[in-house]
Amino acid sequence: MLKSTILSATILAAALGAPAAIAEEKTEFKVAWSIYVGWMPWGYLEESGIMDKWAEKYGISVEIVQINDYVESINQYTAGAFDGVSATNMDTLSIPSGGGVDTTALIVGDYSNGNDAVILKGAGGLEDLAGKPVNLVELSVSHYLLARGLDSVGLSERDLGGVINTSDADMIAAYASDDVEAVVTWNPLVSEILGSNPDATNVFDSSKVPGEILDLMVVNTETLADNPAFGKAVAGAWYEVMALMASGDEAALTAMAEASGTDLAGYEAQLEATEMFFDPAAAVAQAESPDLPTTMTNVAAFLFDKGILGEGAPSPDFVGVAYPDGSVTGDENNVRFRFDATYMQMAADGAL
Repeated sequence: MLKSTILSATILAAALGAPAAIAEEKTEFKVAWSIYVGWMPWGYLEESGIMDKWAEKYGISVEIVQINDYVESINQYTAGAFDGVSATNMDTLSIPSGGGVDTTALIVGDYSNGNDAVILKGAGGLEDLAGKPVNLVELSVSHYLLARGLDSVGLSERDLGGVINTSDADMIAAYASDDVEAVVTWNPLVSEILGSNPDATNVFDSSKVPGEILDLMVVNTETLADNPAFGKAVAGAWYEVMALMASGDEAALTAMAEASGTDLAGYEAQLEATEMFFDPAAAVAQAESPDLPTTMTNVAAFLFDKGILGEGAPSPDFVGVAYPDGSVTGDENNVRFRFDATYMQMAADGAL
């Protein structure tokens, strides 16, 4: 499963009842990741030995573990089994932060710039979704993208013929069925549907909401505070791989492509729909963007509307989100999500 947030009552209860990772000085760390174009470097870091090299520099060890189920990886992080996890900004806010685990965005890796799309069967535009059922992974970034698209044309979910929860594993087959009229999904499914069906029309994608679907490496805030070497090692290793990717290193890119189940051309096509922050200075700029608080306010409003911002959340402001300049959106007395540019700035300054 890729970038989906299927929050059943069981999953949410587990997240809310889970303890945070124990904050203390230590030398062994574990981070989790799952398959997605912007997160493939995490697997390469582990397999290539680059993570080990940087960890050794700081006298620690960092194990990078692939989890096949994206939501499960975040739940395990929330439960304290991992010190960090690859996650979107929306899913970080809803699961660990909404569940009370103080979490920091250590690295802003990229944002979806076309990887997520609303696809209509037949010709038309967003307005033509009115009255039609839409298949998507409910309560996921696909659901959020649909809401943003509908809002841009003066529609809402109430104007649809319903939202049908459909697993990403079933999306290709669903689109092929006669009773499905529109789907919302992410790459590589988007590319497959558009490339295999002449009647498929991309009516709205994440390039229309740049910077809103952020792909992050988030870590436990207290663990990071007690162990700056952890932040330095992870950031140093990440940006070494970013430099390889920016230079077009074919060996590294091919390894990532194969690990994601495609070839080099297929992976590069997905990268074209991804705004990767190869330069740490660009990642810092994204974390410090004046638009980010507005984005997170929109995300919080969506999550609250769907009832997944946190158990008993009284308003969209339930969880406080802090930014590098010290400002906060949401509840200043309940800050549980932090964008911190410290380690990205160190990478930009060559200080790692």
